[in-house]
Order: sequence, then structure tokens, then C-alpha cells
Amino acid sequence: MTTLSSHDFDFLHGTWRVTHRRLRERLCGSDDWQSFDGSCSAHPVLGGQGIVDDNLLNLPDGSYHAVTLRAHDPQTGRWSIWWLDDRHPHRLDVPVVGSFDQGVGTFFADDELDGRAIRVRFRWTDTHTASPLWEQAFSIDAGATWEVNWTMCFHRQHTA
Repeated sequence: MTTLSSHDFDFLHGTWRVTHRRLRERLCGSDDWQSFDGSCSAHPVLGGQGIVDDNLLNLPDGSYHAVTLRAHDPQTGRWSIWWLDDRHPHRLDVPVVGSFDQGVGTFFADDELDGRAIRVRFRWTDTHTASPLWEQAFSIDAGATWEVNWTMCFHRQHTA
């Protein structure tokens, strides 16, 4: 059952410690993962039709800040999600768009990586727990196969 709710991301409101795990190289058959920590603080915006979070990612090579903006379309029940970080302050990533079905949020976009067309998928799971999970995957064959290349496990610190 697909939910069509501006409350889908209410689970994310508050302050989080985040455990990141990402592939060092993407779409090349690598299985060399890098782990690091971070933090996230999320709160509603747009009169409850959106949510923004402020992130700190502590990569081994150095830290950076990023913002995720999510906006709910009450006409379609779908969410659009944008990413912006301070390494590229003039580039807003292509939004992933999707919704929740039986507690799992799935969002897609068409984008490019190193000049190659890719399909991007974000997936949210375990959103009813104190440790929701997010993953990012890329596909070079229009979604026939996926390479998960980044995961984030959220650990609640405080509610909003």
C-alpha cells in the first residue's frame, strides 16, 4: 500500500548520529568500502509539506557540510529530494522523486556520473525504528541491475 502523506518523513525529525559506509569507487566492480561518521539535524519546513536536514560528513580525507531538501507534492503524494553540499555550493543535484510503500521509501532520478548516463535510486527502510537506514544505488542499465554504493544508518540523539 503506497502512502500519500506529507508525514512520510516525520520519522527523521530530530538530531542523529550517522554511520556512513560508501564504495571508494563507483560502477567499476569495486568492493572496497570506506566507513566514517557524521551527524544530521532535521526539521519540517514549508508548513509541514517539506523537511530539511543539515548534515556533517566526517570523511577520512576531511569533513564537509550538506543539506537535503525534501518537498511533498500533495497532488501526487510524491516527494522530491535535492542534495547540496559546501564542496560544490553552486550545484544542486538532480532531484530523486518517489514515495513510500509499506514503510519503504523509494526514489529515482536520471543523472550522469563521469559523463555516463545513470539511474539513481534512494531507498529508506526501518523508518519505524530508532535506527532508520538509507541507501543509494546506481544503475547503468536503466534499472535492470543496481550497485549499492552508499549506506547511512541513523542513530537517534534527540527528537525535534
